[in-house]
Order: sequence, then C-alpha cells, then structure tokens
Amino acid sequence: MVGNVIVGQSGGPTSVINSSLAGVYKTAKDRGAKKVYGMLHGIKGLLDKQYVDLSEKIGTTMDIDLLKRTPSSYLGSCRFKLPEIEADKSTYDKIFKILKELDIEYFFYIGGNDSMDTIKKLSDYAKIVNSSIKFMGVPKTIDNDLAVTDHTPGYGSAAKFIAATMKEIIRDGLVYDYPTVTVVEIMGRNAGWLTAAAALAKSDDCEGVDLIYLPEKVFDIDHFMTTVKKLLQKNKSLVIAISEGIKVADGRYVFELSDHVEFVDAFGHKQMSGSAKYLSNRIAADLGVKSRAIELSTLQRCAAHMTSRTDITEAFNVGGAAVKAAFEGESGKVVVLKRVSDDPYMCITETHDVHDIANVEKKVPLEWITEDDYVTNDLLHYIRPLIQAELSPIMVDGLPRHLNVNM
Repeated sequence: MVGNVIVGQSGGPTSVINSSLAGVYKTAKDRGAKKVYGMLHGIKGLLDKQYVDLSEKIGTTMDIDLLKRTPSSYLGSCRFKLPEIEADKSTYDKIFKILKELDIEYFFYIGGNDSMDTIKKLSDYAKIVNSSIKFMGVPKTIDNDLAVTDHTPGYGSAAKFIAATMKEIIRDGLVYDYPTVTVVEIMGRNAGWLTAAAALAKSDDCEGVDLIYLPEKVFDIDHFMTTVKKLLQKNKSLVIAISEGIKVADGRYVFELSDHVEFVDAFGHKQMSGSAKYLSNRIAADLGVKSRAIELSTLQRCAAHMTSRTDITEAFNVGGAAVKAAFEGESGKVVVLKRVSDDPYMCITETHDVHDIANVEKKVPLEWITEDDYVTNDLLHYIRPLIQAELSPIMVDGLPRHLNVNM
C-alpha cells in the first residue's frame, strides 16, 4: 500500500479533461493508493483547504465511465499564479503543510502552460525543503500550444467540433440568393491551432471555408477587405475563420480597434472577444453586403457530444502514465505524447522535464500557413488523426448524463 494522492485541474476546461482525472484516479487506486484526494478549484482551492476524497464520489465502474464523458473540470478550476519562490516562501510553506496533513506522497496537476508553471515551482520547492512528494504534470489544453508534446488532450475534440460546426455554417450560408459573409471567431490567443482546424471542413461534400487567419502572422485589414471584395465577385457566400488573437502591425489585437471592456487574469492574459464583430461590421459598412459575426467562445471547449474517441482515450492514458511515472520515482516531469506513426496513427507517452515546458508557447509553424490566407495539407495531415472516431454520451431522458462533484 502506497501513500495518499492528490489531483487538481486548472485553466480552461475541455471535453476530455475529466478523462485524464479518471486515468489518474483509477490507476492510483489500482496501484494501491490509500486515498485519492481532489483539489476543488485547483491550487487556489488547496490553499483554502478545499478538497474531497474522490473514493467517496467515484465508487463504481459506471461512475468512471460517466466521469470520462463529463465535460468541463469536475473538480473546478482556477487561474491562480503561484508567486516566485524567492519572493514568497510562506505560500509554499502553507501548501506543503496542508500536503503533510493529508499524508500526500504524489501530487498531480492537469492543465496547460500556466498549470505546468505550478508543477515547476512546487517541484523546485520540494528540492529546497527536501520533500519526498512527487509532482507530475498532466497535459491539457484545447489551444494545443504546450511545448514538446506532439499535441495536447482536449485539442482533438475541440478541432472536431470546430470542423463540424464550420460545415454547418457553410451549408447555412448557401441557402440565400444574395451575397452574405460570415466571420467566425475561434479561440486562440497567440497560437492558431484551433482556427486551423476549420480547414478540415473542406471535403467532397463541402466547399470549405474561404479564408483562414491565424495569430502567427500579422493581420492586414486593408488586404483583408480587398480579398473579401474580390471573392464576393465570384462567390455567393463567404465563410471566414479567424483566431480571436489576430493582431495588426502595431501589435494591437483586432478587437482592440473598437470599444471593448478589458479583463485581465492573474497571468496577465486579456480576455479575447470582438474581432469577428469588428470585421463583420467593416464588411457590412464598406462593402454593403449582409454580414454576420459568430463567436464559438466557450462552446468549443466542452462540446462532449462531439468528443473524439482518439482524444478521450489519450486523455485517460496520460493520466495513467503520470501516476505510473510518479509511483516509479519521477518528479518535476510532464507526460507528453510522442507520435511514432502517421499511417496507422499511433502515439506513445513519455515524460519530460517540466522546465522545458512551463511558460513555453508552441505556435503553428509558418511553413504550414499559406500566402493566400489558408493552411497547408501538412497541417491538415497533422490534425486529422486527432479527430477520429466517437464516444457517444450516456443518454438519460434524451440528454447526456454527467457526473457532478456536488451531488
């Protein structure tokens, strides 16, 4: 019998983040963990001594199956930045005191860049105070911007939802006998992986989106308007995909060109919203055509009814791999996915030093972005395996059944 385990979730949710939680919980219990605690609202909740004994919440195989299919963060989340160790050791002393009270031997944190910063700092402090607690990061983010790993759990399902939704928007726009333009805003602060997935809509039964703009390249509004005007001369309906984080040459986000309410989180990230609306209004005013802005917003994060089976399986596997590595003595590491084959698609799990991953942003390579405002086949070849197959929700009374920590 090994000691106790604690696990938390942080940052933006996904449709498969709870599959990783299930992987941590089941693997830890299978390997003899006495108790598996769950932090409520991540590291911030732990500081407030908010946690639950997961064995009292997840008692059956059916519960685990439900948890895997439940979108968003079952344990709640936070956007809380730990201070630098040199600036505030008291915060770390408090965390380690709580962990000692709970007899914690293994600490797992499921999240993206900012969450891996938490693992980095906690594992560094453990070395300073000679703590034997093992700290492991479990990757998660729909943005797919985590370094080293081939991709992140959560991305495949969000990409699947985006591509399917774009096909439906394209069909909708073609019903009218007058020109229309639809600008769809997709999440992606500085990396355009999600927006690139819109290109998957193009197939033998769909014309595909007309233009794609990623934040990796400077956005030229004059060029954009000229391109839209030319396309309208030959196309009845245009559908344009843009990343929420596209910027003009002076460094401003496009949404900052209009009146907006600005919210900044603990990590200094501005809330993104309004770029599609701004561009849609410009099109309507300058070109005199009907134009509509659509923000997929939080819909793309937790659309569990469009979950990729590949994604949910890999999410579960990285959770289990983190437990295996920690129980074998590793700490200060992150589980990463390594693609070993494209045809057939296959990824394996490895562990990597968190210092190479925390606070490092992986962007779409410029060679995968075309000069005519689209993306290359190489990028589509990279994404396509990640959206394959489905895992249907467990339906009750016509709607998906979810697991709720408060019930």
